[in-house]
Amino acid sequence: MSIKLVAVDIDGTLLTNDRKVTPEVFEAVQEAKKQGVKVIIATGRPIPGVQPLLNELNLKEEGDYVITFNGGLVQDTSTGENIITETMTYEDYLDIEFLSRKLDVHMHAITKQGIYTANRNIGKYTVHESSLVNMPIFYRTPEEMGDKEIIKMMYIDEPEVLDAAIEKIPQEFFDKYTIVKSTPFYLEFMNKKASKGNAIKHLAEKMGLTAEQTMAIGDAENDRAMLEAVGNPVVMENGTPELKEIAKYITKSNEESGVAHALREWVLK
Repeated sequence: MSIKLVAVDIDGTLLTNDRKVTPEVFEAVQEAKKQGVKVIIATGRPIPGVQPLLNELNLKEEGDYVITFNGGLVQDTSTGENIITETMTYEDYLDIEFLSRKLDVHMHAITKQGIYTANRNIGKYTVHESSLVNMPIFYRTPEEMGDKEIIKMMYIDEPEVLDAAIEKIPQEFFDKYTIVKSTPFYLEFMNKKASKGNAIKHLAEKMGLTAEQTMAIGDAENDRAMLEAVGNPVVMENGTPELKEIAKYITKSNEESGVAHALREWVLK
């Protein structure tokens, strides 16, 4: 049964290390589109951090979708309509923010409008995230966050600081939220219903597709849910050893146009 939906992570997967789409990847995505395959970007980034790629890859036509915030938001890219929105409550914010202070780790919250931090000394990884996803940073105290529609919260700090903090997070937080470590310096908190895997399952059902007709391509731990949700999980050569254990296929690295290789080898006719 031919593959009709391919979900693709961005960083470490779709893009090279200098954040470029290679000509080979561009051509393979366009060929897949011509053959009726839905190519869907699935990322932890917010929507402003994805728009340039959607434009570059012509993924804003009727029936195209994008998964952002690690599944917290799914949108129709041609209309901007929200298909899935899994937000966090103000109580969630207060609990996670208080814990960040207790663990002495930097934190910020993200809405569709921007990145909000209660850290007076704004962490360098908050600045990095702002630059990466093209979103403004706002300083707000916890008392000023009650009216914000938060989709994702992040602990962001030096890898050794973050790892030490993770070991001290109470189990109740893992039970209550979807928590994924997307890079050595990012730990992301989302609504328990939010995941790339749930988003892909929803879109596949919407399109009338079976699991065997779906593929996901990723490299990092925040891709695990979507790799486990599809019938054809593909992990990049530069992906983590743990993810490679659940892969049906291993493709080339992001520096070697691995997404193009995967599409041509296992999707395109």
